[in-house]
Amino acid sequence: MAKESLKAREVKRAKLIAKYAAKRQELKKIINKDVNSEEEYQAKQAAIVALQKLPPNSNPIRLHNRCKLTGRPKGYMRQFGISRINFREMASAGLIPGVKKASW
Repeated sequence: MAKESLKAREVKRAKLIAKYAAKRQELKKIINKDVNSEEEYQAKQAAIVALQKLPPNSNPIRLHNRCKLTGRPKGYMRQFGISRINFREMASAGLIPGVKKASW
């Protein structure tokens, strides 16, 4: 089990990412535009500075997938939202619809 503080940190990051997503997208659009004049260059530089001033945890790269049940960061299965260990236990117990343990 992961510490509750680590789980809470990921939830906090997810909220920050959602809060700043639109602003980050607008700034990225300005930054990625081609520059044809001095005014556009100044706007681009201002957008770069504004992007750098956003909170670091509002960057989606910082979000890490964690198991919904235990908070385990490694062995995460995106399709189910749980770690491989919990997946195996739940599949063996028949708790995941459409999944059964293979045997041959």
